[in-house]
Amino acid sequence: MVLVASGEKTYGFEPVSGIWRRLEGPEEVLELMDSGADGVVAVVRDAGATFLSPIFDELAGVVCTGGTIRSHIGIVSREFRVPGIVGAEILNEPADDTHVELDGTGEVGIVRVVGGG
Repeated sequence: MVLVASGEKTYGFEPVSGIWRRLEGPEEVLELMDSGADGVVAVVRDAGATFLSPIFDELAGVVCTGGTIRSHIGIVSREFRVPGIVGAEILNEPADDTHVELDGTGEVGIVRVVGGG
């Protein structure tokens, strides 16, 4: 499996898989509200962003390139029990719709491409 990113996990969680989707703002969230966000791993930059609120409980996971576990997104991740990685350093960003796995069982949270890479 290809390592995609690593960062601070919002809580300890078993590996979960989903579809990588970069979201830059409310417009993309509105699109997901129409098509469904089940199985989506949302990738965002702003740890204080609230635009994920309408779909947060449907997400398979969330990856944020900013923030800490004390940031808004870290707190909401724990409250909704949606696996999360914050302050993520993305090493090899996959294209949207790539199947990935988030793993919160180690010291840090990691994201890997699942399958052929």
